[in-house]
Amino acid sequence: MGRSDRGLPPPVPEPITGPDGTEVGVIDSHTHLDACGATDPETLAAVLDRASAAGVTAMVTTADDLASAQWAARVAGTDPRVFAAVGLHPTRSRDLDDATRAEIEHLTTLPRVVAIGESGLDDYWTTRREDCASLEVQREAFAWHIDLAKRTGLPLVVHDRDAHDGIVDVLRAEGSPESVVFHCFSGGPELARICAEHGWLMSFSGTATFRNANAVELRQAAAQAPEELLLTETDAPFLTPHPYRGRPNEPYCVPHTARDLAELRDEPADRLAAAATRNAQRVFQLVEQPQP
Repeated sequence: MGRSDRGLPPPVPEPITGPDGTEVGVIDSHTHLDACGATDPETLAAVLDRASAAGVTAMVTTADDLASAQWAARVAGTDPRVFAAVGLHPTRSRDLDDATRAEIEHLTTLPRVVAIGESGLDDYWTTRREDCASLEVQREAFAWHIDLAKRTGLPLVVHDRDAHDGIVDVLRAEGSPESVVFHCFSGGPELARICAEHGWLMSFSGTATFRNANAVELRQAAAQAPEELLLTETDAPFLTPHPYRGRPNEPYCVPHTARDLAELRDEPADRLAAAATRNAQRVFQLVEQPQP
């Protein structure tokens, strides 16, 4: 890929198919449709149609702040391909006042809100952004999201950036919800082992396809993650998979990641896609959600 290609969207991949040619759908378990610019109906329809053309059958659009949570819950009611996760990003934990907590709790009662999050710990931005909440404030907010997930029975979507040990410590101290998803899994084999011990799901994004030295342990973790705990995601518009790194990302790109992971794990792409889809349907209860 040359420099002139960096602003161009990656090609829309062919849907993943089985040996008999039957299409195997894939699910983007974590995306940010609002950050993809899909806040108006026309752009949203185009994003969703591109995803459908690539065999993406559903996606979970995930909140960053309160306005994003309200938008995600609302847009999930407009199209059967879209579901929502609501919560505050850990860097915004200072915004978790009583009114915000009450509104997020209300949003969890809506039928197509299927997860709490993303919440967790982010020790990357604490030293790089003045407006980033401290780790102490993040821990308090994370504990609240954990409690909300347990009270609602919804899965918890975990944001973990440079904070593996802290995340595990809080989950153990608070008692983890029944379902926990490590979104954009960024650890190595040891964190994968801990997740497997607890039954926590590992959702792999484009970072697991990168070929740089920093991705070596992550790819080792992706290779060993139990099939029943594996999910695929884009985290769009960020983290576009190899070989399109640095180009705009959208939910339609998740088959690129699924195929790369399958090659890494030395298994057919249709098997990995089918397993990840089953896992997403189970943990987010997507098949049980009413259609608008």
